[in-house]
Amino acid sequence: MEYDLHNVVQMKKNHACGTNRWEIIRLGMDIKMKCLGCRHIVMLKRREFEQKLKKVIAEMPDENER
Repeated sequence: MEYDLHNVVQMKKNHACGTNRWEIIRLGMDIKMKCLGCRHIVMLKRREFEQKLKKVIAEMPDENER
């Protein structure tokens, strides 16, 4: 599944605040993401992230399209 920086993704399980939508804020060996419900930041290993990822909900527009 393709994902990139600043994409909004849906995870398989809900966060403690009740939402399962996250914004990817860092890509690398680890993936850092911010909960769109409570703004909590979590870092997961890429392999763990890919196992827990359900789908990419929205892609942010390119710099030229803003």
